[in-house]
Amino acid sequence: MWLLSRGQVVSKTRVPAHGQVMRVGLRAVGDAEGDVSASPEGDCQDGRCGLIKRPGDLYEVLAFHLDRVLGLNRSLPAVARRFSSRLLPYSYTNGALRPIIWWAPDLQHLEDASNDQNSCALGWLQYQEMLQPRRPTLVARDAPCSSIPHSEWSRLALFDFLLQVHDRLDRYCCGFQPDPSEPCVEEMLHEKCRNPAELVLVHILVRRSAPSRLVFIDNAGRPQHPEEKLNFRLLQGIDSFPAAAVATLRSGRLQSRLLESLRLDRELWESQGGAEGLKPLLRTIDRRAQILLRHIQEHNLEVFEDSPR
Repeated sequence: MWLLSRGQVVSKTRVPAHGQVMRVGLRAVGDAEGDVSASPEGDCQDGRCGLIKRPGDLYEVLAFHLDRVLGLNRSLPAVARRFSSRLLPYSYTNGALRPIIWWAPDLQHLEDASNDQNSCALGWLQYQEMLQPRRPTLVARDAPCSSIPHSEWSRLALFDFLLQVHDRLDRYCCGFQPDPSEPCVEEMLHEKCRNPAELVLVHILVRRSAPSRLVFIDNAGRPQHPEEKLNFRLLQGIDSFPAAAVATLRSGRLQSRLLESLRLDRELWESQGGAEGLKPLLRTIDRRAQILLRHIQEHNLEVFEDSPR
Protein backbone atom coordinates (compact mmCIF):
# COMPACT_ATOMS: atom_id res chain seq x y z
CA MET A 1 0.00 0.00 0.00
CA TRP A 2 2.92 2.34 0.73
CA LEU A 3 4.37 1.62 -2.73
CA LEU A 4 1.01 2.30 -4.38
CA SER A 5 0.39 5.55 -2.49
CA ARG A 6 3.92 7.01 -2.54
CA GLY A 7 5.90 5.25 -5.25
CA GLN A 8 7.33 7.29 -8.12
CA VAL A 9 5.90 6.43 -11.54
CA VAL A 10 8.82 5.21 -13.69
CA SER A 11 7.02 3.58 -16.64
CA LYS A 12 3.56 3.28 -18.19
CA THR A 13 1.76 0.75 -20.38
CA ARG A 14 -1.76 0.90 -21.81
CA VAL A 15 -3.93 -2.10 -21.04
CA PRO A 16 -5.50 -3.29 -24.32
CA ALA A 17 -9.30 -3.10 -24.57
CA HIS A 18 -9.62 -1.47 -21.14
CA GLY A 19 -10.06 2.21 -21.97
CA GLN A 20 -8.99 4.50 -19.15
CA VAL A 21 -6.76 1.96 -17.43
CA MET A 22 -3.00 2.37 -17.22
CA ARG A 23 -0.41 -0.01 -15.83
CA VAL A 24 2.50 1.83 -14.23
CA GLY A 25 5.86 0.78 -12.85
CA LEU A 26 6.61 2.22 -9.42
CA ARG A 27 9.83 2.98 -7.58
CA ALA A 28 9.64 3.10 -3.81
CA VAL A 29 10.86 6.29 -2.15
CA GLY A 30 14.49 5.71 -1.23
CA ASP A 31 15.18 3.10 -3.92
CA ALA A 32 18.33 3.80 -5.90
CA GLU A 33 18.19 4.00 -9.70
CA GLY A 34 19.92 0.63 -9.95
CA ASP A 35 17.24 -1.04 -7.85
CA VAL A 36 14.73 -0.66 -10.67
CA SER A 37 14.43 -3.23 -13.47
CA ALA A 38 15.66 -2.30 -16.92
CA SER A 39 12.19 -2.80 -18.42
CA PRO A 40 8.55 -2.17 -17.42
CA GLU A 41 7.90 -5.92 -17.62
CA GLY A 42 10.77 -6.52 -15.23
CA ASP A 43 9.27 -4.09 -12.73
CA CYS A 44 5.92 -5.86 -12.94
CA GLN A 45 7.41 -9.32 -12.50
CA ASP A 46 9.08 -8.02 -9.34
CA GLY A 47 5.71 -6.86 -7.98
CA ARG A 48 6.41 -3.14 -8.45
CA CYS A 49 3.48 -2.23 -10.69
CA GLY A 50 0.01 -0.88 -10.21
CA LEU A 51 -3.11 -0.47 -12.31
CA ILE A 52 -4.50 3.08 -12.37
CA LYS A 53 -8.24 2.96 -12.97
CA ARG A 54 -11.01 5.50 -13.60
CA PRO A 55 -12.16 8.00 -10.96
CA GLY A 56 -15.54 6.25 -11.05
CA ASP A 57 -13.87 3.05 -9.82
CA LEU A 58 -12.89 4.63 -6.49
CA TYR A 59 -15.16 2.26 -4.57
CA GLU A 60 -12.60 -0.46 -5.32
CA VAL A 61 -10.61 1.01 -2.45
CA LEU A 62 -13.58 0.58 -0.10
CA ALA A 63 -13.96 -2.99 -1.38
CA PHE A 64 -10.35 -3.75 -0.49
CA HIS A 65 -10.87 -2.52 3.08
CA LEU A 66 -14.11 -4.53 3.39
CA ASP A 67 -12.25 -7.62 2.20
CA ARG A 68 -9.61 -7.17 4.91
CA VAL A 69 -12.07 -6.31 7.70
CA LEU A 70 -14.01 -9.51 6.92
CA GLY A 71 -10.81 -11.57 6.91
CA LEU A 72 -11.32 -12.80 3.34
CA ASN A 73 -7.96 -11.57 2.01
CA ARG A 74 -8.84 -12.22 -1.62
CA SER A 75 -8.73 -8.65 -3.05
CA LEU A 76 -5.54 -7.04 -4.32
CA PRO A 77 -4.28 -4.00 -2.34
CA ALA A 78 -5.84 -0.72 -3.50
CA VAL A 79 -5.37 2.93 -2.52
CA ALA A 80 -6.72 6.28 -3.67
CA ARG A 81 -4.17 8.66 -5.17
CA ARG A 82 -3.72 11.87 -7.17
CA PHE A 83 -1.02 11.69 -9.82
CA SER A 84 1.39 14.37 -11.03
CA SER A 85 3.95 12.37 -13.03
CA ARG A 86 4.93 13.88 -16.38
CA LEU A 87 4.92 10.36 -17.81
CA LEU A 88 1.14 10.22 -17.56
CA PRO A 89 -1.44 11.87 -19.86
CA TYR A 90 -3.12 15.03 -18.58
CA SER A 91 -6.37 13.18 -17.89
CA TYR A 92 -4.47 11.26 -15.19
CA THR A 93 -2.80 14.33 -13.66
CA ASN A 94 -5.67 16.85 -13.60
CA GLY A 95 -6.17 16.48 -9.86
CA ALA A 96 -8.87 13.81 -9.98
CA LEU A 97 -8.59 11.08 -7.36
CA ARG A 98 -8.13 7.64 -8.89
CA PRO A 99 -7.77 4.16 -7.47
CA ILE A 100 -4.51 2.33 -8.07
CA ILE A 101 -4.58 -1.44 -7.62
CA TRP A 102 -1.52 -3.62 -7.07
CA TRP A 103 -0.63 -5.61 -10.18
CA ALA A 104 -0.24 -9.29 -9.21
CA PRO A 105 2.50 -10.60 -11.52
CA ASP A 106 1.30 -14.20 -11.53
CA LEU A 107 -2.41 -13.91 -12.25
CA GLN A 108 -3.34 -16.83 -14.46
CA HIS A 109 -5.13 -15.94 -17.70
CA LEU A 110 -6.63 -18.16 -20.37
CA GLU A 111 -4.78 -18.02 -23.68
CA ASP A 112 -8.06 -17.36 -25.50
CA ALA A 113 -7.89 -13.64 -26.36
CA SER A 114 -11.68 -13.37 -26.17
CA ASN A 115 -11.75 -14.82 -22.65
CA ASP A 116 -8.51 -13.63 -21.06
CA GLN A 117 -10.25 -12.23 -17.97
CA ASN A 118 -10.64 -15.74 -16.58
CA SER A 119 -8.26 -18.37 -15.26
CA CYS A 120 -10.78 -21.04 -16.22
CA ALA A 121 -13.89 -21.02 -18.41
CA LEU A 122 -17.01 -21.72 -16.39
CA GLY A 123 -20.66 -21.57 -17.41
CA TRP A 124 -23.51 -20.80 -15.01
CA LEU A 125 -24.93 -24.35 -15.20
CA GLN A 126 -21.48 -25.88 -14.60
CA TYR A 127 -21.01 -23.56 -11.64
CA GLN A 128 -24.34 -24.54 -10.10
CA GLU A 129 -23.49 -28.22 -10.61
CA MET A 130 -20.17 -27.70 -8.78
CA LEU A 131 -22.03 -26.19 -5.83
CA GLN A 132 -24.28 -29.21 -5.29
CA PRO A 133 -23.95 -30.63 -1.74
CA ARG A 134 -21.09 -33.11 -1.39
CA ARG A 135 -20.31 -32.59 -5.07
CA PRO A 136 -16.79 -31.11 -4.71
CA THR A 137 -15.23 -34.52 -4.07
CA LEU A 138 -16.80 -35.84 -7.27
CA VAL A 139 -15.65 -33.04 -9.59
CA ALA A 140 -13.24 -34.42 -12.16
CA ARG A 141 -9.71 -33.07 -11.87
CA ASP A 142 -9.80 -31.86 -15.48
CA ALA A 143 -13.19 -30.08 -15.08
CA PRO A 144 -13.10 -26.28 -15.39
CA CYS A 145 -12.05 -24.58 -12.14
CA SER A 146 -11.73 -27.97 -10.39
CA SER A 147 -8.81 -26.66 -8.31
CA ILE A 148 -11.08 -24.11 -6.60
CA PRO A 149 -12.80 -25.51 -3.48
CA HIS A 150 -16.41 -24.88 -2.49
CA SER A 151 -15.35 -22.52 0.31
CA GLU A 152 -13.87 -20.05 -2.20
CA TRP A 153 -17.22 -19.63 -3.97
CA SER A 154 -18.83 -18.99 -0.56
CA ARG A 155 -16.36 -16.17 0.14
CA LEU A 156 -16.96 -14.72 -3.31
CA ALA A 157 -20.75 -14.82 -3.00
CA LEU A 158 -20.69 -13.11 0.40
CA PHE A 159 -18.35 -10.37 -0.83
CA ASP A 160 -20.23 -9.77 -4.08
CA PHE A 161 -23.60 -9.61 -2.33
CA LEU A 162 -22.44 -6.96 0.16
CA LEU A 163 -21.01 -4.82 -2.64
CA GLN A 164 -23.57 -5.88 -5.29
CA VAL A 165 -20.82 -6.81 -7.74
CA HIS A 166 -22.79 -8.40 -10.58
CA ASP A 167 -20.09 -8.70 -13.22
CA ARG A 168 -18.59 -11.98 -12.00
CA LEU A 169 -21.56 -14.22 -11.28
CA ASP A 170 -24.41 -12.39 -13.05
CA ARG A 171 -23.13 -10.06 -15.75
CA TYR A 172 -26.47 -10.59 -17.52
CA CYS A 173 -28.51 -9.06 -14.65
CA CYS A 174 -30.69 -12.16 -14.45
CA GLY A 175 -31.16 -11.71 -10.70
CA PHE A 176 -33.01 -8.37 -10.85
CA GLN A 177 -34.90 -6.18 -13.29
CA PRO A 178 -32.27 -3.84 -14.78
CA ASP A 179 -32.88 -0.29 -15.89
CA PRO A 180 -32.72 0.30 -19.68
CA SER A 181 -29.46 2.23 -19.18
CA GLU A 182 -27.69 -0.79 -17.65
CA PRO A 183 -24.80 -2.15 -19.78
CA CYS A 184 -26.35 -5.61 -19.58
CA VAL A 185 -29.42 -4.22 -21.38
CA GLU A 186 -27.57 -1.97 -23.83
CA GLU A 187 -25.26 -4.85 -24.81
CA MET A 188 -28.28 -7.19 -25.13
CA LEU A 189 -26.90 -9.55 -22.49
CA HIS A 190 -30.06 -9.57 -20.40
CA GLU A 191 -31.94 -11.33 -23.22
CA LYS A 192 -29.74 -14.40 -22.68
CA CYS A 193 -31.27 -15.01 -19.25
CA ARG A 194 -33.92 -17.07 -21.03
CA ASN A 195 -31.26 -19.65 -21.92
CA PRO A 196 -29.09 -20.49 -18.88
CA ALA A 197 -26.82 -22.67 -21.04
CA GLU A 198 -25.47 -19.48 -22.66
CA LEU A 199 -24.53 -17.78 -19.39
CA VAL A 200 -20.88 -17.65 -18.37
CA LEU A 201 -18.96 -16.36 -15.35
CA VAL A 202 -16.26 -13.72 -15.79
CA HIS A 203 -13.32 -12.42 -13.72
CA ILE A 204 -12.84 -15.87 -12.20
CA LEU A 205 -9.13 -15.59 -11.49
CA VAL A 206 -6.45 -17.34 -9.47
CA ARG A 207 -2.71 -16.82 -9.10
CA ARG A 208 -0.26 -19.42 -10.36
CA SER A 209 1.30 -19.41 -6.89
CA ALA A 210 -2.06 -20.23 -5.26
CA PRO A 211 -4.37 -21.96 -7.80
CA SER A 212 -6.94 -22.93 -5.16
CA ARG A 213 -7.57 -19.33 -3.99
CA LEU A 214 -9.73 -16.93 -5.96
CA VAL A 215 -8.50 -13.38 -6.58
CA PHE A 216 -11.23 -10.73 -6.52
CA ILE A 217 -10.76 -7.97 -9.13
CA ASP A 218 -12.97 -5.15 -10.46
CA ASN A 219 -14.72 -4.84 -7.11
CA ALA A 220 -16.26 -1.35 -7.28
CA GLY A 221 -19.75 -2.85 -7.15
CA ARG A 222 -22.91 -0.77 -6.84
CA PRO A 223 -23.08 1.31 -3.67
CA GLN A 224 -26.28 3.00 -4.87
CA HIS A 225 -28.07 -0.20 -5.94
CA PRO A 226 -31.59 -0.03 -4.41
CA GLU A 227 -32.44 -2.46 -1.63
CA GLU A 228 -35.61 -3.64 -3.37
CA LYS A 229 -33.47 -4.82 -6.30
CA LEU A 230 -30.75 -6.65 -4.35
CA ASN A 231 -29.41 -9.48 -6.49
CA PHE A 232 -29.96 -12.72 -4.57
CA ARG A 233 -28.89 -14.73 -7.60
CA LEU A 234 -25.34 -14.05 -6.39
CA LEU A 235 -26.11 -16.37 -3.46
CA GLN A 236 -27.74 -19.14 -5.49
CA GLY A 237 -26.30 -22.57 -4.73
CA ILE A 238 -24.25 -21.38 -1.75
CA ASP A 239 -25.04 -23.43 1.38
CA SER A 240 -22.35 -22.22 3.80
CA PHE A 241 -20.33 -19.11 4.60
CA PRO A 242 -17.00 -18.39 6.37
CA ALA A 243 -17.50 -18.22 10.13
CA ALA A 244 -15.08 -15.35 10.78
CA ALA A 245 -16.75 -13.10 8.19
CA VAL A 246 -20.24 -13.96 9.44
CA ALA A 247 -19.15 -13.23 13.02
CA THR A 248 -17.96 -9.78 11.94
CA LEU A 249 -21.32 -9.11 10.26
CA ARG A 250 -23.13 -10.18 13.44
CA SER A 251 -20.87 -8.22 15.80
CA GLY A 252 -22.53 -4.84 15.22
CA ARG A 253 -19.06 -3.39 14.66
CA LEU A 254 -18.82 -3.64 10.87
CA GLN A 255 -19.20 0.11 10.32
CA SER A 256 -16.76 1.10 13.06
CA ARG A 257 -14.16 -1.40 11.88
CA LEU A 258 -14.48 -0.17 8.31
CA LEU A 259 -14.03 3.43 9.45
CA GLU A 260 -10.96 2.43 11.42
CA SER A 261 -9.49 0.74 8.34
CA LEU A 262 -10.46 3.43 5.83
CA ARG A 263 -8.84 6.11 7.98
CA LEU A 264 -5.48 4.67 6.86
CA ASP A 265 -6.15 5.93 3.32
CA ARG A 266 -5.90 9.67 3.89
CA GLU A 267 -6.67 10.65 0.30
CA LEU A 268 -9.90 8.64 0.22
CA TRP A 269 -10.85 9.66 3.75
CA GLU A 270 -10.53 13.38 3.08
CA SER A 271 -12.14 13.23 -0.37
CA GLN A 272 -15.27 11.59 1.10
CA GLY A 273 -15.58 14.04 3.99
CA GLY A 274 -14.18 11.77 6.68
CA ALA A 275 -16.37 9.64 8.91
CA GLU A 276 -19.52 11.72 8.38
CA GLY A 277 -19.20 11.56 4.61
CA LEU A 278 -18.56 7.81 4.60
CA LYS A 279 -21.30 6.79 7.04
CA PRO A 280 -24.19 6.69 4.52
CA LEU A 281 -22.20 4.29 2.33
CA LEU A 282 -21.19 2.13 5.28
CA ARG A 283 -24.78 2.04 6.52
CA THR A 284 -25.81 0.66 3.13
CA ILE A 285 -23.23 -2.13 3.39
CA ASP A 286 -24.26 -2.86 6.98
CA ARG A 287 -27.91 -3.01 5.92
CA ARG A 288 -27.03 -5.53 3.22
CA ALA A 289 -25.09 -7.49 5.84
CA GLN A 290 -28.23 -7.74 8.00
CA ILE A 291 -30.23 -8.92 4.99
CA LEU A 292 -27.58 -11.55 4.27
CA LEU A 293 -27.65 -12.73 7.89
CA ARG A 294 -31.43 -13.06 7.67
CA HIS A 295 -31.01 -15.08 4.46
CA ILE A 296 -28.54 -17.40 6.25
CA GLN A 297 -30.96 -17.88 9.16
CA GLU A 298 -34.10 -18.36 7.07
CA HIS A 299 -32.44 -20.98 4.86
CA ASN A 300 -30.67 -22.67 7.78
CA LEU A 301 -27.30 -22.29 6.08
CA GLU A 302 -24.09 -23.35 7.77
CA VAL A 303 -20.87 -21.52 8.60
CA PHE A 304 -17.46 -23.10 8.27
CA GLU A 305 -14.19 -22.43 10.05
CA ASP A 306 -11.31 -21.29 7.90
CA SER A 307 -8.52 -23.84 7.67
CA PRO A 308 -5.17 -22.45 8.86
CA ARG A 309 -2.84 -21.31 6.08
